[in-house]
Amino acid sequence: MRGVDVRLRPFTVADERGALEAHAEMAEEDFTFLLDWHGTESWSAYLERVAAKRPGRGGEPAGWVPSTLLAVEVDGELVGRSSIRFALNDFLERAGGHIGYCVLPRYRRRGYATEILRQSLIIARAEGVDRVLVTCDEDNMASAAVIELGGGILEDIRPDPPEVPKRRYWID
Repeated sequence: MRGVDVRLRPFTVADERGALEAHAEMAEEDFTFLLDWHGTESWSAYLERVAAKRPGRGGEPAGWVPSTLLAVEVDGELVGRSSIRFALNDFLERAGGHIGYCVLPRYRRRGYATEILRQSLIIARAEGVDRVLVTCDEDNMASAAVIELGGGILEDIRPDPPEVPKRRYWID
């Protein structure tokens, strides 16, 4: 994006307050900001668990795939996050995809989601994911537009009971 530095990076100890606030804010929209956050462990222990899931580390729990969870910042402000999965399991193939991203409500409609997806695709491809699945809720037309702008081709819309059906896009 011209004139805006959108940066994807690992979460750090300094992100604790902002990330927990973002997690609570997104929970109001029924969206999980901090994946696999239990709230019963220390922030540093959570960061260690997230880091262990990166490719080559072998720390993903049973049923999980190698992945990375990245903070998204603009001018030093946490504006969102990206979750990049480097393989698909049954759930991810049906509903989650390789890339999941969000922009906090107060930062939406600034083009950040488009840039998050663009950078996330680069990271996924660098780890060997050539054909990338990205999904969104059937009724999330803003996200659908971002995915389509990023090259996504709609394959289908799948039911995801009890959740909203998912639009499934592939990006080559």
